[in-house]
Amino acid sequence: MTATATAEKETLGFQTEAKQLLQLMIHSLYSNKEIFLRELVSNASDAADKLRFEAVKNGDLYEGDSELAIRVSFDKDAKTVTISDNGIGMSREDVISHLGTIAKSGTAQFLSSLSGDDKKDSQLIGQFGVGFYSSFIVADRVEVLTRKAGAPTSEGVHWECEGDAEFTVEAIEKADRGTTIILHLKDDAEDFADGFRLRSVIKKYSDHISLPVIMQKEAHGEPEEGKEPEAPEDETINTATALWTRSRSEVKDEEYQEFYKHVSNDYQDALTWSHNRVEGKLDYTSLLYLPKKAPFDLYNREGTRGVKLYVQRTFIMDEAEQFLPMYLRFVKGIVDSNDLSLNVSREILQKDPNIDAMRAALTKRVLDMLDKMAKKKPEEYAEFWKEFGEVLKEGPGEDFANKEKIAKLLRFATTHTDTETPDQSLENYVSRMQEGQEKIYYVAAENFNTAKNSPHLEVFRKKGIEVLLLSDRVDDWMMSHLREFDGKQLQDVARGSLDLGDLDTEEEKQAQEKINEELKGLVERSKAVLEEQVAEVRLTHRLTDSPACVVVGEDDMGAQMRRLMEQAGQAMPDVKPTFELNPEHPLVKKLDLEADEDRFADLVHILFDQATLSEGGHLDDPAAYVQRLNRLLLELSH
Repeated sequence: MTATATAEKETLGFQTEAKQLLQLMIHSLYSNKEIFLRELVSNASDAADKLRFEAVKNGDLYEGDSELAIRVSFDKDAKTVTISDNGIGMSREDVISHLGTIAKSGTAQFLSSLSGDDKKDSQLIGQFGVGFYSSFIVADRVEVLTRKAGAPTSEGVHWECEGDAEFTVEAIEKADRGTTIILHLKDDAEDFADGFRLRSVIKKYSDHISLPVIMQKEAHGEPEEGKEPEAPEDETINTATALWTRSRSEVKDEEYQEFYKHVSNDYQDALTWSHNRVEGKLDYTSLLYLPKKAPFDLYNREGTRGVKLYVQRTFIMDEAEQFLPMYLRFVKGIVDSNDLSLNVSREILQKDPNIDAMRAALTKRVLDMLDKMAKKKPEEYAEFWKEFGEVLKEGPGEDFANKEKIAKLLRFATTHTDTETPDQSLENYVSRMQEGQEKIYYVAAENFNTAKNSPHLEVFRKKGIEVLLLSDRVDDWMMSHLREFDGKQLQDVARGSLDLGDLDTEEEKQAQEKINEELKGLVERSKAVLEEQVAEVRLTHRLTDSPACVVVGEDDMGAQMRRLMEQAGQAMPDVKPTFELNPEHPLVKKLDLEADEDRFADLVHILFDQATLSEGGHLDDPAAYVQRLNRLLLELSH
């Protein structure tokens, strides 16, 4: 940051990313210009919430005035709109940090997400916390006058910017705490310097704000001759009641949606919500929302998350992550409790037994909301699953108490439809299970096509047994925690020996035993060739079209999970797979007749490497595989 300073005034340069963002704002990324007022009123409301929180410990911060409010005014002649609050205010350092660098806003990710489509890009802005900069959509010059609550009146700050690469900061005398923003309107935005226009925008977007938004009543007509004009009166434009404190029957869907945008910084409507008041052993209100679209940092488990926490309508914390588990980190909303002490801190929250009870209840509330959506609005649930399904899959490993509830919400691709769309539930699967089928079968692979074409599915397709096709990164880990559903064990078809139980006839079992005895020599010869690479060689009856496959041990880590751990740089113990040969395949039958031991060894290695590749695995020595294959091709060409 560059700076040229005088005794009182300093000119500073914006951070590079802020410059880019400023240009986007100036060129009207928002499809609807009036959004700027919603953003600034919302920021003013947050400043009041923060003052309430700080004043719990230090009542002097109110400076004798605890009536918090937001004031909006305009000057038609000067072409200005002014938004003022008497909230927490900012110091000089705060002003430079928050208005000059926006370092915490995720601007770099925002800029990299832009598509070039103004309408689509405008919807991204709110997700990145850059609302103040919407001022420059309607203004070519913005002034901010502010003083932090509790600071001397001489420590007021004047920030000014004309939408270019620099801004100025200077010390001023400011009698009252809080922040005033003066927007000098562009020529094409002069219509906002109008009382009716401002009132309609405030009513439309900010009616749910719990603070009163105040404007002066406008006089209509000329004052009577010789009579002094009356002093202007104030009027509150919005309802000024915390939306969550109102009865559900009193709140319109449009109000719920606007409140969602206020608490989430999202520019799209919520998918659905749940508004509940709980009384009894615990006394609290919750208003929880499910977004339509995943935020850019959804898969960052270290990112900010959680609901807004209020205690008796006093703002306490912006991201109270203790109230919902990590796998529900996409949920937005508020919790207002009467059962938590006002001087609560993060450490106290974590130890308060009431938090555990509320967390359990709120988690159940979200899962019930999802269950209701899945049953009554399957199209909406499919939309939700597309955005958040992979995160919900973390649930079985993190929330033992709700494992069965979460399992009912999971959706999978299966061999029933053979499409990549994950639209089948475990309940659907169980309803289609064959007579005598005791297990739910699944296969996990690196991608859908590898799973769909896995040789392990061959006998299942032959017998018409449905198999779940798993290809998300989290699937193998999830299945290590989700061992059963509805009393049915979940079985990885690529793990351990295959036992179809009553699904195999007695004739099939006898034929398998007979051929196992006949080809015992082939198994022993093959084991001698692959002794360093495999734990075991055996015949299999899980294949119909492929000559061979590899399987992991019953207690070993799955191939998909192993690859993920290795990609993450974690050292993994050397675990040898089991190599299985299909005794009915012509190649295996010819292999049994091969007398040349060198050629036999080449053929066994080729089959083993092919089986590894068909599972999405990687060869330890690809060059050796190519050489063996080339030798075989040369022999066939003679």
